[in-house]
Amino acid sequence: MERNIILGGGIAGLAAHQRLKENGISSKCYEQDGQCGGLCASFSIGGFTFDKFVHLSFTKEDAVKDVFSASTEYITHQPEAMNYADGMWIRHPVQNNLCGLPVKEKVEIIKSFVNKPEADKIGNYEDWLRAQYGDYFAEKYPMRYTRKYWGVHADEMGTDWVGERMFVPELEKVLYSSFVTSTDNVYYAKEMRYPVKGGFYAFIAQLADTDDVLLNKKMIRIDEKEKKVHFSDGDIVAYDNLISTCPLPEVVDCLQYADKAVREAAGRLKCTSGYIISIGLNKQKSFPALWFYIYDEDILPARVHSPSMKSINNAPVGKSSLQAEIYFTGGKWTEKQEEDILNQTISKLISIGLFSEDDVEIKDIRYMKYANVICDQVIDKNRKVVTEYLDENGIITAGRFGEWRYFWSDQSFLSGKRAADVLSERISKRN
Repeated sequence: MERNIILGGGIAGLAAHQRLKENGISSKCYEQDGQCGGLCASFSIGGFTFDKFVHLSFTKEDAVKDVFSASTEYITHQPEAMNYADGMWIRHPVQNNLCGLPVKEKVEIIKSFVNKPEADKIGNYEDWLRAQYGDYFAEKYPMRYTRKYWGVHADEMGTDWVGERMFVPELEKVLYSSFVTSTDNVYYAKEMRYPVKGGFYAFIAQLADTDDVLLNKKMIRIDEKEKKVHFSDGDIVAYDNLISTCPLPEVVDCLQYADKAVREAAGRLKCTSGYIISIGLNKQKSFPALWFYIYDEDILPARVHSPSMKSINNAPVGKSSLQAEIYFTGGKWTEKQEEDILNQTISKLISIGLFSEDDVEIKDIRYMKYANVICDQVIDKNRKVVTEYLDENGIITAGRFGEWRYFWSDQSFLSGKRAADVLSERISKRN
């Protein structure tokens, strides 16, 4: 019997493990933390439930829907979001909701769309933004947000990742939205789903409920020739087939025989890290929207959402909660810096009228080393060098950081299933 192992118990790793079982193939999944889920995990503090970054399911894939709906009851939300920019609340997306803006601002935005440059010379994301929205709007809104969310300037990024994530209206819609308060909801999803209880992790918790998923197993070395994985607790596990959902740079760092070119390519793969600031409030509060984006660069969070609005079960009765996300490039901050950032963030959120200091019951800050893959202009080249080496050594990759792609949660789930099918086919051919 072949020995099949999966590194990483996030949504991709759990999906791969489940798919192998469906294919009649046994495997073991090794997760470095004390809980599965990765960025799709949830945690509790003082009766409040929070997620690791904002999560709502809007998948259109039946395979993902079936697993999620079989795991838990869920609530359906309409995707209504808001933006906070320069002291104003604006319905999302700004380009389709100009009515509440000052006249001068509307005129500048309309002129921006009318005079936008031709789209024939697009070399990076900044070029793309200017071609879609014009210079004024591109600089005032998405380019500013790019620095907060991606931690880089727009001209450092490519465009392959954009897809349907950015709404590009015709001039008629821009004009129409400057006169009326009610515009079509042009969000890329028509509904958002969230578990009734247990946080977002409830969607995948049952996939981890098996003896074949082992926790607190951190890999420290992979012998790709002898096909052995060494773990920090001293265990050495031999394998015939390996699926890795771990971040590519960490996998390469653990490889015993990868050459300089592979290691340098892995070192050039960029990502953001993040801080999650969780706030429990001692009373029921209403907020501008389920989630909202903040453009002001003196307010550190790029995005804020309300777990208690996602489900009332995420907060004790009569209480509510908010969660703010700060993204950056570079290493973890010191404990003193984290405390300062936590208090500064709470102060800024108070200043924009979300709650008062007396409302705060709990506050928490958590560091996430891996938040988003930065889709810079050389990502394809560097990723190819790394994945080709892994493939040559029989290592299959899956998930956002395993494939090093800007996947949504359902795309990561499907990535894990695909990896399991690739492994299954290899076994079938050998037998």
